[in-house]
Amino acid sequence: MTVIELSDEQAAALKAKAEAEGLSLQEWIQQLAERAQPFTQPHRHIADVICESMKDVPPEIMATMPKDGASQHDHYIYGWPKREE
Repeated sequence: MTVIELSDEQAAALKAKAEAEGLSLQEWIQQLAERAQPFTQPHRHIADVICESMKDVPPEIMATMPKDGASQHDHYIYGWPKREE
């Protein structure tokens, strides 16, 4: 058994959330623990994540993307003047 120390206010807030769902505090916490899933995905390179996220972007939207977005990112993110290349 693990004991977690909470302030009276914290305990009351958690108990209220449990009661709002018609559960005891113990039942509510058990449900939270069962829903929690450990992170099991392997680490991926950020470029792979971006490519996967962008694969469903329609071609007509991709055509409007700036070609110099990487080299001029400060311009597109912060509105700074473009740098000379």
